[in-house]
Amino acid sequence: MNSMKWVIAAVVGTLVLAPLPVLAQKAGQDGYQVGQRLGQTGKAGAGRFREISWDDLIPADWNPEKFFLDLKLNDLQDNDPRAAEVMQKIREEWDRAPLVQRFNGERIRIPGFIVPLETDGKTIREFLLVPYFGACVHVPPPPANQLIHVMPDKPVSAKLDMLPVWVNGVLNVARFESDLGNAGYQLRAITVEEYKEPMPK
Repeated sequence: MNSMKWVIAAVVGTLVLAPLPVLAQKAGQDGYQVGQRLGQTGKAGAGRFREISWDDLIPADWNPEKFFLDLKLNDLQDNDPRAAEVMQKIREEWDRAPLVQRFNGERIRIPGFIVPLETDGKTIREFLLVPYFGACVHVPPPPANQLIHVMPDKPVSAKLDMLPVWVNGVLNVARFESDLGNAGYQLRAITVEEYKEPMPK
């Protein structure tokens, strides 16, 4: 598959597979794979934060898959202007993805991966939280309703760059544009904790 078709297929694949959580690989394996999601495994202490999943941030009546039903990837070549046009249409559709208004002002807890926006190499002062490994870096950004712009109360260690974390804080429905992707939600992070695998039962 040529490179443009691969990118389009990756974009479509991450959307179609997005609702399926993928448990993180165990320590000692090669690490996270592009597109890999985290399982919902932690609980908020003392009920201070409501644990939500990434699927909760997608309106129930939004079906972006219908946008891709007529795509014929095998007909597209890298130099075909239709390939660039498809990518542009996907990006526009995802940037205006609808949001779930009921989460405005909610104290929530959600797992995800950090993609730094503002860092000095030692700490991260602002970042995008993404639902799967590689989003916004190795593959195009997901829809706006699957991106959270996070402003932590305290800078977090740069060692968490592209690593999984739990973020606890106050979520607001507010769009935010960046070079790495356009988020539909903003979160004032009260705590950012390293994500840890649950012990096997």
